[in-house]
Amino acid sequence: MWSSCIDCLLGQQLIEPSQGSINPLTRAWITSIPIMTTLRDFQAEIQQAQSRALAKQPARAAVKDTNADRRSAVSAGGNLPSQSADSAPSSVEEDDILNFLLSGDYESARNSLASLLTRWRGECIFRIGARPPTSTLFSEEPLDNASGWTGMSLAEDHIGKAILGIEKVVVDIGAKMSVLFRTDGSHPRAVLLLRLPPVDIASTPEVRCAVVGNVDSGKSTTLGVLTRGTLDDGRGRARVALFRHKHELETGRTSSVGMEILGFTPSGAPVLPGRADGQEPDTVRHDKLGWVDIAARSAKIISFSDLAGHERYLKTTLYGLTSGAPSCVILMVGGNAGLIGMSKEHLAITLALNVPIIVCITKVDMTPPNVLSETLKQVTKILKSPGCRKMPVFVKSTEIVTELVGVFAQNKICPIFRLSNVTGEGLDYLRTFLNLLPPSEYDGETFAVDHPLEYSITEVWSVPYVGTVVNGILNSGRVKTGDAILFGPDANGHFQSTVIRSMQRKRADVFSAEAGQSVSLALKRVKRVSVRKGMVIVHKSDAPPGATRRFEGQVLILYHNTTMQPNYQAMLHCGAVRQTVRIVSLDHPQGLLRTGDRATVVFEFISHPEFIKVGMKLLFREGKTKGLGVITRLLG
Repeated sequence: MWSSCIDCLLGQQLIEPSQGSINPLTRAWITSIPIMTTLRDFQAEIQQAQSRALAKQPARAAVKDTNADRRSAVSAGGNLPSQSADSAPSSVEEDDILNFLLSGDYESARNSLASLLTRWRGECIFRIGARPPTSTLFSEEPLDNASGWTGMSLAEDHIGKAILGIEKVVVDIGAKMSVLFRTDGSHPRAVLLLRLPPVDIASTPEVRCAVVGNVDSGKSTTLGVLTRGTLDDGRGRARVALFRHKHELETGRTSSVGMEILGFTPSGAPVLPGRADGQEPDTVRHDKLGWVDIAARSAKIISFSDLAGHERYLKTTLYGLTSGAPSCVILMVGGNAGLIGMSKEHLAITLALNVPIIVCITKVDMTPPNVLSETLKQVTKILKSPGCRKMPVFVKSTEIVTELVGVFAQNKICPIFRLSNVTGEGLDYLRTFLNLLPPSEYDGETFAVDHPLEYSITEVWSVPYVGTVVNGILNSGRVKTGDAILFGPDANGHFQSTVIRSMQRKRADVFSAEAGQSVSLALKRVKRVSVRKGMVIVHKSDAPPGATRRFEGQVLILYHNTTMQPNYQAMLHCGAVRQTVRIVSLDHPQGLLRTGDRATVVFEFISHPEFIKVGMKLLFREGKTKGLGVITRLLG
């Protein structure tokens, strides 16, 4: 199982101290220690293969970004930057704007700030004063006497004057400003959030987060508290409104992929339900805001996928991680239990998929101090181990949040939040972190707007008086209401034509969408049985895309208790595709594969052909067997 794999890879103590012998788990894995380096090297090769495949895809003529054009109305010029995860301007730009403000040149400051917001797609983190060295800040060492401070040092009165000047300027250009952090002392400094309101719901940026963890780790409860704004009573009251099925209410365990959203206003405040007159402060708000209301009031939306924690629902959890294209994974760890059971499974899967990780230690209010200390040591040790190679950073201030949010993904840093859903400890830091995360659709390496339309179907419904409705993510291109499209492949590998009748985003009507966004499409005159998960939608053309039955891939066997040979079958997860495959042939010298082996393998779909592309990442499993790979060639 993944937990067995992660125990070995992450350096758990597997020697029985009382007997001085090797326990069975170590004996099974003693020859697989090199997987730690192999997995890292293989992930680097997957990234290179995906980059090569993306570069070979035919690009369409660049289409003008209407949203950027609308936002650029606040400025006379300025080009969009490369789609970077860091939402902060350079210190030189900040210093220039501050010099304009302190010298009274508001016109130049206004033009520079408007251009800055335009280039950063309407949102940026603006720092005033000296900037502390991140290594010292993250290690929780004293900052006053630390070396390595950067930026322009300002006195306290100049800090206040600069904040007032920026507030005046952003009001002139139609933006909003909020003070995230301010401190005086030997190094006065402040951090501001500058944000332009979106033009409409179609242009509202979205961040997709997957929430995983072991059973009873507090996933649904934490999401209930975050999205409702009311603390829990210690017995799971906050999670009740999130459950979708009767058996979930009875058992308290999520069995499906639950979807919740949290909106943030242009000023950075969370969009939460209002309390009715006479309602007690600690009453759970079952009258939650509708998604349309949240989207209409928000300048950024956080979409949570509440995935199941029980072992029997691992297939559903895997599908949610591979098809949902999350920007990050939030791993919930119960402070009273530690990293156990399915938490290890989910951590290993996330590492294999190379998705940034955020760890939340829950139930800190009820956990004895000695138990909580052991849990923190265990999590820190696992994250630092050779299998993870993550730098754990405990979030204890808003300043740490503002410095972490733009660099944690690239620098292999893992933020750790200590939360209590009963007392509210740590929830403000987590909300601020989520508010500052870069939107998912801004990842230009994954979602190419100038490529042909490709839409992956992840959900299918039959809606009364509407017809067949599909939900999914635009992997590339643009789509609008009334477009003629093809969807497929069907059981015979063919694509069928239809027209997009209407479109919704966060349950609000929209008329267009672009790469990176998650939208629902109503298909005209299409029966529900004709559509399934894993299909794709493309624009109608004279040359429809082809479906693939056999393909070749480079794979790494992460765990298998015996050997894998031709005709071996496993469940394949590749984006939104989930189907059983058979090994047709493999090029290993021994003609079989064991744990830790790498090989070029030819797979064949058992049921029907699928739409896949070279460079797509694949994950296959069968019982305790797990493997990771990348598609290198399509064989028809």
